[in-house]
Amino acid sequence: MAKIQLNFLLQRSGCLGSTLAVMKKSSKFLPVIGWSMWFSEYLFLERSWAKDENTLKAGIQRLKDFPRPFWLALFVEGTRFTQAKLLAAQEYATSQGLPVPRNVLIPRTKGFVSAVSHMRSFVPAIYDITVAIPKSSPSPTMLRLFKGQSSVVHVHVKRRLMKELPETDEAVAQWCKDLFVEKDKLLDKHIAEDTFSDQPLQDIGRPIKSLLVVASWACLVAYGAYNFLQWSSLLSSWKGIALSAVGLAIVTILMQIMILFSQSERSTPAKVAPGKPKNNSESSEARRDKQQ
Repeated sequence: MAKIQLNFLLQRSGCLGSTLAVMKKSSKFLPVIGWSMWFSEYLFLERSWAKDENTLKAGIQRLKDFPRPFWLALFVEGTRFTQAKLLAAQEYATSQGLPVPRNVLIPRTKGFVSAVSHMRSFVPAIYDITVAIPKSSPSPTMLRLFKGQSSVVHVHVKRRLMKELPETDEAVAQWCKDLFVEKDKLLDKHIAEDTFSDQPLQDIGRPIKSLLVVASWACLVAYGAYNFLQWSSLLSSWKGIALSAVGLAIVTILMQIMILFSQSERSTPAKVAPGKPKNNSESSEARRDKQQ
């Protein structure tokens, strides 16, 4: 659901049309949403650095000539947050002498470091985003989305200038890890006080333009479907009714697949990395971050 929450934030900020993201390769086969990411030329990785390094580099190089200001979303954790993965991250941190996380995972820094090194010359800033669900709100799920049920999400955004980042790859990796230690403390505060800061929350609202676009497309699709049914006479025979029922069943199954895929409990099982010397530790997992 992190990507869906991010889309809502970007849509309400007026930036959705110029946003790309780094995603797991299997995500592009996800019905509807995955296909839209594929057509939007998102960067898809296979979780094998030997293959992904060139893919990420080539994708970032294409952004140099992007015709408008863009956002590139990078989830540094590399996986979805679950309690099992948190326990694995805590065990790994303990074995390596690292700060033990309470609310986040440990970031996988290779992709982040590579992105920073290739984007320094044309990207001015990183937007550090932390997401939390207030205690009074149910967690947002794909099923709730389809039912039209709303959820409240608190988002903390901090702009960090690219020129302020360290110069070496090792220092950038450590900067990212330190950032997640800060995130952990920030989430501690949210858990205790149900807010990220003492400043009042800012409701970014729902833009009228997006509502008009969605309503226009809905009317256009409904009109096209109505004309197609009239032209094809699908509902005038038992064969047509059967074909319509099969089509509806396929759509239902695809939607169910999308709902199941969005549930964090069904994400890749956590694995604890074997112990290594403290100065050779690399990464395990993390929670919510995005890079422009």
